Amino acid sequence: MAVNDFKDYYQVLGINKNASSDEIKQAYRKLARKYHPDLNSGDKNAEARFKEVNEAQEVLSDPDKRRKYDQYGQYWSQMGKSGTSSKSSTNPGVSVDFGDFDFGQYGNFEDFINEMLGRGVARGTRSYRSSTNSASTNYGNNMPPPDSEGSITLSFSEAFNGTEKQFVLGNETVKVRIPSGAKSGSRLKIKGKGPSSSVSGQRGDLYLNIELHPHPFFKFQGDNLVAEIPITPEEAVLGAEIDVPTPDGKVAMKIPPGVDSGQSLRLKGKGWWKPSMQRTDLMLTLKIVTPKDLNEVEQEYYQKLQQASNFNPRQKLDNIKL
Repeated sequence: MAVNDFKDYYQVLGINKNASSDEIKQAYRKLARKYHPDLNSGDKNAEARFKEVNEAQEVLSDPDKRRKYDQYGQYWSQMGKSGTSSKSSTNPGVSVDFGDFDFGQYGNFEDFINEMLGRGVARGTRSYRSSTNSASTNYGNNMPPPDSEGSITLSFSEAFNGTEKQFVLGNETVKVRIPSGAKSGSRLKIKGKGPSSSVSGQRGDLYLNIELHPHPFFKFQGDNLVAEIPITPEEAVLGAEIDVPTPDGKVAMKIPPGVDSGQSLRLKGKGWWKPSMQRTDLMLTLKIVTPKDLNEVEQEYYQKLQQASNFNPRQKLDNIKL
């Protein structure tokens, strides 16, 4: 292997050189699932990455191989092999199968590279431990079964009340119960309904990403529902009791006298379902709407009100200047 072909197995798995065995295993499982051939049929790049990930895991999960790899880099596998070899006087017992080249004279791979590049190298006597035990890993059995993902779009009614959906996965029909309170971005795990591994035969899980169709009235603001309620000028001035929609039907809401357009009123416990099966709140923003087509009586009364009223909403603007 040429120097430029060297693969940094730590970089392949996306971990640092001090990673623990558990971190190596976790990184491997994540990438193996991502690039698994069962989930990337016909993708040559994914196939190549899958092989790299397995190659990196094979070396870094074996303590002896990892020690040699850390010490000798891409030539770690040459250490200890029989064949044409040279032994270093400063490293007795270390046999290097690398043609007629005496690799044993270098303390580690970095020393070798430094000399190739003409860098100064201060060599000292180093000692190396050898191991006759080699851990073997059955990758087929350790390989996590592949998961799959899908998406489903629900109406607000289906998401609020909960619903049952039916899917056809290959030759299998799967019924899924979606509980009350699903929102856009919710993710539902269906255990054991993913594809089967071509190696172990085990089935992975199916993840459903949920989206909601937009609603013409209700919207989400965090966990709460929000909506806009139109009111008349008279209702804003005098107060009123009006019927307003909620997810489970209309309720009466009192509007206090003297409210402003843009002011919000809260209906506690009339919002969306939480996982705890409690309800969030419904926040209603008031919007004062003026009539556009007045009849003669309305026109007369508004004129009388205008003439009789001393209210000036722009009084505070009298002293505004640059």
